[in-house]
Parts: sequence; C-alpha cells; structure tokens
Amino acid sequence: MSDPTNKDVQPSVAKASASVAVPVAPQAPGKAIHAPRIVGAKSKESIWTLRRALPRSYQIPFLLAFPLMIFAVWCGLTLGAKPAVDKLFLPSPVAVLQATLRMLFDGTLIQHIQASVLRIAISFLAASLVALPLGVMMGAFEPVNRLFEPIMAPLRYLPISAFIPLLILWLGIGEEQKIAFLFLGVFVFLLPVVVTAIRAVPDELVQTALTLGASKTQVIFTVLLPASLPDIFDSFRVMNAISWTYVILAEIVNARSGLGYMIQLAGSHLKTDEIFSGIMVIGVIGIATDAGIRFLNGILFRWREAGV
Repeated sequence: MSDPTNKDVQPSVAKASASVAVPVAPQAPGKAIHAPRIVGAKSKESIWTLRRALPRSYQIPFLLAFPLMIFAVWCGLTLGAKPAVDKLFLPSPVAVLQATLRMLFDGTLIQHIQASVLRIAISFLAASLVALPLGVMMGAFEPVNRLFEPIMAPLRYLPISAFIPLLILWLGIGEEQKIAFLFLGVFVFLLPVVVTAIRAVPDELVQTALTLGASKTQVIFTVLLPASLPDIFDSFRVMNAISWTYVILAEIVNARSGLGYMIQLAGSHLKTDEIFSGIMVIGVIGIATDAGIRFLNGILFRWREAGV
C-alpha cells in the first residue's frame, strides 16, 4: 500500500529540483568554459574620470610624456650641423650639460649652491620662528588678530621686489639685505597659512578640552598645535618654492656668490649655456627639497595619512 504522503512530497521535490537545476550546454573538446556575462555589470572606468586616481600602469608614462616631448623638441631645434636656433639664444642639451660639468669640476657651482642654500635656510628659519607663534596667537585670540591684521593683510598683495630699494637703504648691500628680503618673501605668505590652519581646528575639540579642565595654554599646546601642524608643515613646500623663486632677485644686488649671481654673471657675458645650467640646478634643488619635505611630512604625521 503506497504512502499518500510520499506522493505529495515527490512532486514538490521534483518541482524544486527543476527550478534549481541550470542546464549547461555541451562544450567542444579542448575549449575552456567561460563564465556567463552578468547583465548590467559596470565596464572598466576611464582614466579621465573626474577626481579619480590614475592607475599605476599609467603613472610613469604620463609623468614622462611631456618632459620627453619638450626634450625632443629642444634637441630637434639645437642639435645637428646646422641647428634651427642659434646657440646664443638656445643652447643644446649637450652644451648645457658640458657647462654644468665644467662648473661642477672647477668648484664654482658647489660654491654658488652653498651660498644660496645658506641664505634660504637662515631666512626660512627666521620667518618660521616669527610667523608660527604670531600666527598661533592671531588664530587663537581674536584681539591679537584684530591688532595685526590691518598691517599684515596688505603685505600679501604688495610686490616683494618693491622692498629691495628700502632694504638697501636700511640695511646696505651686504648679506643682511639679502636675508631680510628672503625673510619678508616667506613671512608674508606663511603667516596667513598658520592663522588659517589654527582656525580650521574643529571647535568641538577645543570645547571638549576646556570642559575637561584644560587651561588656554594647554589647549593651544595639546589641541590647536597638534591638530594644525600637518597643514602648516605641508605649507612649507610652498614656502620652499617661494624661497627659490626670490633667491634670484636677492642675489642680484652686490652678490659675489650664489646661483642668482651666477646666472646674472653668465647673462652679462652672453653665456646662455651657463644660464640654462643655473636655472636647471635651481629646479633640481627645488624638487629635491620638496620631496624631502613630503617625506618628513609622511613620517611625522603618519596618523593623518592613515586617516586617523
């Protein structure tokens, strides 16, 4: 005698099995089985997507493409038996390299680099020692900001080169004038950066510290400064670029050493290859120091890079 329960269950099981089973088409021998394409799946994103990081495989080609293009045009215009452009106006890469090696081996290039680096280091350190505490006070206390802002704000819009005659009148034509000029060029741009970084610290952090009993001095040194230092330190990259931009102007006036002096002297003797050499040396040093600042920033403030 058959069980009626089994009769009811068997059709249900068969129906469920039919709904789950997926038919697979027979494959020819030697051919791989490919997964079915999912309808609606997103295609690979374009490298021109807005604000999207460039894939690693494209980074080096894009990094080298434009410099190599410029170098190729430069070689095409200056190399050969009859170059398209006279060497007085545009020296060849070979001539620039020869001039650089010549000045490097006779010691003059190293001497000029040391003089410029020393001036920039002293002025950069002096500007930081003044701008950091003053910027912290202006960002933390509104009365201090109201006191100094009417004088500091217009300085950002004045051409720093216009102060050269005054600095010569006040300090003479020695090293003091050059360092003061570089100091002024860095200070007027670094100060507002410090003020903005201090004010960008969330007010919740300040209020929490005050609620826990911290004094104003403790809030400055344990909340405001640690939270703003990554942005301030990152701005040193811009200040470094400003310093190397202004060093040419600083060393024009009665200098006997420095890359700016070297470029001016080469220009007066129509040595275009040495002018190009000086410009490229400044560019290489600027890029190297910028990379050093970025490296230190990543080490000192690794917690920000990790998104903490």
